[in-house]
Amino acid sequence: MEKNIALIYGDCASPEIVTQAVRVLDKIAEKHGHTFTYTRAYMGGEAIDKFGDPLPQAELDKCRAADSVLLGAIGGPKWEGLPGDQRPEKGLLRLRAGMGLYSNNRPARIWPQLADASPLKKQIVDRGIDFIVVRELIGGVYFGEHKTFHQDGELKAVDTMPYTEHEIERIGRIGFETAMKRRKKLTCVDKANVLDTSRLWRRVLEQLAGEYPEVEFSEMFVDNAAMQICKDPSQFDVIVTENMFGDILSDEASEITGSIGMVPSSSLGATSCGLYEPIHGSAPDIAGQDKVNPIACILSAAMMLRYSFGMAAEADEIEAAVSAVLDEGLRTADIMQEGCRLIGCTAMGDAILAKL
Repeated sequence: MEKNIALIYGDCASPEIVTQAVRVLDKIAEKHGHTFTYTRAYMGGEAIDKFGDPLPQAELDKCRAADSVLLGAIGGPKWEGLPGDQRPEKGLLRLRAGMGLYSNNRPARIWPQLADASPLKKQIVDRGIDFIVVRELIGGVYFGEHKTFHQDGELKAVDTMPYTEHEIERIGRIGFETAMKRRKKLTCVDKANVLDTSRLWRRVLEQLAGEYPEVEFSEMFVDNAAMQICKDPSQFDVIVTENMFGDILSDEASEITGSIGMVPSSSLGATSCGLYEPIHGSAPDIAGQDKVNPIACILSAAMMLRYSFGMAAEADEIEAAVSAVLDEGLRTADIMQEGCRLIGCTAMGDAILAKL
């Protein structure tokens, strides 16, 4: 099989992890007779430095023309003083919108080898952590109107959170379809006691639930959900929620698994062309030191093989290789445990390649 992958190496420590993910992809291609070609695309801080724009149209066009996109992470102190519409994160929002990627899927899964790294009590972890946050990605407050103006002698800022029925219906359907492939439980997370948008979310999700009678459907306010994720994550299977709530809850969910350095994500729309990235940031404090954990980026590449390319067996091989390396006690600094051996980013890539 031949696939063209757009690579966005990203900022700070990010190129180090993307490099290891590409090594793994090349090994998979060699083993299974695939051909992966790579198109270099620029977004975020490196695009600002190169073009003065966090996502030039030509770079977006490269991503849209590819079979899928693999991204590291963007941003860093160097670009923090820029105006809002010129910051690296603006490029990521434009990339998601430009590719029509309305569904962000973040699994929260505890690797048994890292159970002790979870900040939760052992009796909570032992009940299991294995759920997925399905987050609407190109609507809501992040894409609404933003303005700051003077009123009555002081500055006032306004951010709007718009949603339409069809935006909610399409992400809700992905949530129900995901639940059908898992444990058939879905929780709609909102703030329907306050927000009109949340009440619309409930109305649409309740209608969809009628099409999926096998799925156990429930609703939960976002503040309670944030607490329940820490109190008893085993109760969740699929969480469906809007953009900002999903951003916050998926970060919380990743932390209870032990390290954000282990969590991949996928962003998908109406086609198989997706954006795959680790959920962590660009780690500017350890850039260039060969310390960053490449596993989340490598697992993101595995998700790309599984969900965009239909290569489930190859994705299984990568995940099994990661598990085998963890079994051997090899750890980067973020997941280091007593009795294990500390290694760097490149050595972790070497170890995973050896298992493949």
